[in-house]
Amino acid sequence: MKFPRVYGLEEIAMIIGSEFVGASDFGVHGMNEIHVVEPGDIVFVDHPKYYDKALQSAATIVLINKKVDCPDGKALLISDDPFRDFNKLTNYFLPFEKSVSSISPSATIGEGTVIQPNSFVGNHVVIGKNCIIHSNVSIYDHTIIGNNVTVHAGTVLGANAFYYKKRPEGFDRLISGGRVVLEDNVDIGASCTIDRGVTADTTIGAGSKIDNQVHIGHDTVIGKKCLIAAQTGIAGCVVIEDEVTIWGQVGVKSGITIKSKAELFAQSGISKTLEGGKQYFGTPAVEAREAMKQMASIRQIPSIIDKLK
Repeated sequence: MKFPRVYGLEEIAMIIGSEFVGASDFGVHGMNEIHVVEPGDIVFVDHPKYYDKALQSAATIVLINKKVDCPDGKALLISDDPFRDFNKLTNYFLPFEKSVSSISPSATIGEGTVIQPNSFVGNHVVIGKNCIIHSNVSIYDHTIIGNNVTVHAGTVLGANAFYYKKRPEGFDRLISGGRVVLEDNVDIGASCTIDRGVTADTTIGAGSKIDNQVHIGHDTVIGKKCLIAAQTGIAGCVVIEDEVTIWGQVGVKSGITIKSKAELFAQSGISKTLEGGKQYFGTPAVEAREAMKQMASIRQIPSIIDKLK
């Protein structure tokens, strides 16, 4: 998330009521999760295990719960609860905005686009030309949709990220301030759910086609001309490169990459990064030919046991 202007470090510290280490006018351009940070961004860290990763990241401002040596060219915001204060910043720069109608007056809708009855289009949504939004679709605030996009009935674009911190009193949600972006010529099936990014974008690349009842988690980036079949579940922060095919009921773990032109057979479980241009099957998924050999070997076990009797 980029701020509407460059803020000084002291200004940000005043918003969240924290101490700071660095020049008062140190430039703060925005805030992001660690996997998408850029120079000028704030990143938060609240566990010693991840201090070094945050301090050595591209982020130049680290919201942290302990005074540590500050690397050259960076600044610190010292907080007793970085998770809470990261949420404060999201609420400050992107507060919830109540909608006043089913299609927000602040939405921009391109020429030739059709929005069927009972659909909701939130604040500051942008929809391109010649799109079809079928009935009972919910498009949350700040979603961006390109040209020639079809979204089928019952789909939800932009719900909160599934991201929580466990506390003694229960789970505390990390507030989502990112967007969903659908590029040109994307088709989304019925009853799909695509969560917004926490601070960045969940993106579906141009020409990709999503079947019915598919879930795509926060900050996931899907490349161009991908095919994803029904009942697939993709966790947050996944990168799926161009022209990947994913068949039905595949589950994909968070934080991994599926490289270009890979094909994932139905009901596979993806637990690690996969190379491109290959077929995969099984849980955990391996190359499909190897998986088939393993299955054939398992089927021979009863006859081997019988011979040993």
